[in-house]
Amino acid sequence: MSTHASDPLAALGSLLGVAEAVDSVRKAVDRVYGHRVMRRRSNEISSEAALRGARGSAALSGADWALEEVRRRTDFSADPEARVVGASLRLSAEAGQLLSIWRQSPLRVLARLHLVAAGEQDPTVGRPRQAGEPVTEPLVEAPLPAPDEVAARLDGLAELVVAGSEAPALVTSAVVHGELLALRPFTSYNGLVARAAERIVLEGSGLDPKGICPAEVGHAEQGRAAYLAAFEGYLSGTPEGVGAWIAHCGRSVELGVRESTAVCEALQRGAA
Repeated sequence: MSTHASDPLAALGSLLGVAEAVDSVRKAVDRVYGHRVMRRRSNEISSEAALRGARGSAALSGADWALEEVRRRTDFSADPEARVVGASLRLSAEAGQLLSIWRQSPLRVLARLHLVAAGEQDPTVGRPRQAGEPVTEPLVEAPLPAPDEVAARLDGLAELVVAGSEAPALVTSAVVHGELLALRPFTSYNGLVARAAERIVLEGSGLDPKGICPAEVGHAEQGRAAYLAAFEGYLSGTPEGVGAWIAHCGRSVELGVRESTAVCEALQRGAA
């Protein structure tokens, strides 16, 4: 992996504000897991969190639909926005099925995520893009790394995941998310795949094992401009920039916690 934002874990000790973000997220997650509704209705909370997370991720990729529209719709093939929402919903459902594979073969999981998002058979689906292949990514306009750099950095990311790290789950998930967004390794749906991979790390690490803290909700709530500004920090590769990206991701998890806490409260009142 190159030194350009591709191995920020190596500089973890100097990342500004990371320890505070990690501690704040841990406390927030512990609070929602301790909610009395979680003891008997955790499956409902998980399902609702997955739906809301899918809506949030789709919103960042240009399909900002109301939650009730996402809930109501059954056909997601009518137009490009609908296909984005459908892809995000499929990824949200698939992510939880891939936790055991991720630590052994992250590249296999990423290929599967792209296949699920695309929802079609195509020579470009489920494999890293090749030279000359265009990339459709409506949100990120940063320069595209060349395919050989993509391959090398994906291998490095996979080695990092398989080898494991002492870094907190929030840090690892933010790095996986940022690196995939920087590389845009596929010809389409890279943002959706990156955020699904972030979810897999958060769940698989044990920080959010039931998937009730949807970071995608928080990313969407903070807005596309804030998301891109934080991502620019990741791209810079500086400790300050990477630290700001991790803190942004941490705040997104906390906002996801707030969303699920509201769902718990509604269920407790019998309003949902």
